[in-house]
Amino acid sequence: MAPQEAAAAAASVTQKSDDAPPRKNRVTVVGSGNWGSVAARLIASNTIRLPSFHDEVRMWVFEETLPSGEKLTDAINTRNENVKYLPGIKLGKNVVADPDLVNAVTGANMLVFVTPHQFMEGICKRLAGKISGDVEAISLIKGMEVKMEGPCMISKLITDQLGVNCCVLMGANIANEIALEKFSEATVGYRENKEIAEKWVQLFSTSYFIVSPVQDVEGVELCGTLKNVVAIAAGFVDGLDMGNNTKAAIMRIGLREMKAFSKMLFSSVKDSTFFESCGVADLITTCLGGRNRKVAEAFAKSGGKRSFDELEAEMLQGQKLQGVSTAKEVYEVLSHRGWLQFFPLFATVHEICIGTLPPSAIVEHSERTPK
Repeated sequence: MAPQEAAAAAASVTQKSDDAPPRKNRVTVVGSGNWGSVAARLIASNTIRLPSFHDEVRMWVFEETLPSGEKLTDAINTRNENVKYLPGIKLGKNVVADPDLVNAVTGANMLVFVTPHQFMEGICKRLAGKISGDVEAISLIKGMEVKMEGPCMISKLITDQLGVNCCVLMGANIANEIALEKFSEATVGYRENKEIAEKWVQLFSTSYFIVSPVQDVEGVELCGTLKNVVAIAAGFVDGLDMGNNTKAAIMRIGLREMKAFSKMLFSSVKDSTFFESCGVADLITTCLGGRNRKVAEAFAKSGGKRSFDELEAEMLQGQKLQGVSTAKEVYEVLSHRGWLQFFPLFATVHEICIGTLPPSAIVEHSERTPK
């Protein structure tokens, strides 16, 4: 080939490379419970219409056998519906359930984590070394791990174990209402890269689900985590029929403790975050209608004689409570750091959960005035 022809060929290759379409984003949802299924449905409604995303949304399913003998994964893929955790709602034909965790994430560059927080360390260990460096993650998980060196937020656990940047999405998001396309909001917390946050906003936003980005990962994530502890307290109030004034007081005290705990752990947490959907709005909806409130109400009605494990199994059809385990984790942090006297509501919730105090103590906590 003559030099001129070679140069022209090289230029042509360069031009083709420059003109090549950008790589399409491929999304996997890690988790398939009630909220995981709704998240997959939201995402699938957007990937199928946005040219920058592959249509298919893979959803990792912890395999279960239904009473009929059918595998849950098969049921989801056959009926396009999570018959156990979100019955009656079509997920979108581009949602594909996969019981193999590693296979489900292979090739994906956007990972959405939405499982009970107590399972995340094991999931991360299984995925370690299987994730490429250009992957972005987001956590919809409300909870934290408590280690010897202190509390570890789930987003940090994901970043540390998988080596990927991790945003968070929290908000006033009762899953069944979103599945029915009732209007609600959510907050994406990000660290530095607003462009990545905007991509997550684009992936989740619909006409009925409005998502806003906030540069405060720890604040957003702690709001979503701690409000479940306050919801347990609200459930005790409901179970003892103490009325709306008492419940409002408990919610206000709970919000105060949420803010103080968050800022004592992370000085970077912004006051304004507590006025986003992830803050006061999520606290209100969880204390009015969430599963933690519902089970805590039943616990209080039994006088604390029925365990949370028993009530969870009976009332939640396989879903997991977060508030009881989070209350324990928060208590461990408070005890270790000598902060118990500053957080009487958080401390009292845990002590009621483990049977040290009766449910009625939820309104007596105020006698333990913070110093």
